[in-house]
Amino acid sequence: MLELVDESGNTIGTAEKLSAHQAPGQLHRAFSVFLFDEQGRLLLQQRALGKYHSPGVWSNTCCGHPYPGESPFAAAARRTHEELGLSPSLLAQAGTVRYNHPDPSSGLVEQEFNHLFVGLAQAAVHPDPEEVEATAFVSAEELAKRHAEVPFSAWFMTVLDAARPAIRELTGDAAGW
Repeated sequence: MLELVDESGNTIGTAEKLSAHQAPGQLHRAFSVFLFDEQGRLLLQQRALGKYHSPGVWSNTCCGHPYPGESPFAAAARRTHEELGLSPSLLAQAGTVRYNHPDPSSGLVEQEFNHLFVGLAQAAVHPDPEEVEATAFVSAEELAKRHAEVPFSAWFMTVLDAARPAIRELTGDAAGW
């Protein structure tokens, strides 16, 4: 179940996950995590090929939905560990962004009030193959090249751009984010 919200992010009910993503979509709470290594490189994940929504595309470190009543921070930490076998050594709130992104390949809609988090990954990654096909640490320059060559999630650039001020604060200007 997902937590439905109004335009201000106030909880207004719940809905089953798949039905909330079917067109035209229902506005619901979500989170996106961006973890960086000590060189300022972003940890990307390629979504598992068996996922019903956006399989095989590259995206940010971790994204998902809090359980109804669960804080976005707790959900972000929980899912990062479940998907990547990694607990961030630092995780900080980086604002929110609201968007509506249809996924042309699946027909599903991401209509989300998304809580953003940035942090550090200072341990080895052990992805769950049911969730993650592959991972990669990339610099800002490497990300631009990869983004031009392979498919990314429909929401990726929206959440990345919204998180950039916090990312720059975390990684410093030299990292190029």
